[in-house]
Amino acid sequence: MDAEQIRQLIQAGLPDAEVRVHGDDGVHFEAEIVSPSFAGLRPLQRHRLVYATLGDLMGGAIHALALRTLTPDER
Repeated sequence: MDAEQIRQLIQAGLPDAEVRVHGDDGVHFEAEIVSPSFAGLRPLQRHRLVYATLGDLMGGAIHALALRTLTPDER
């Protein structure tokens, strides 16, 4: 698993989002996701939306994923 694969999975699940993913060791990653879909949602709800795009990879192939989730206005 690499950062680009994770970016593509998140992008597929949240097509209106701008997604950046970083991580050099293959198991720990950081992602910044900017999406209008996050409007009106609390941080935990936003994170759940992102985790849903990754499914069973979380806790398996992706050991850790730090998230920064923003709306376009919060940028």
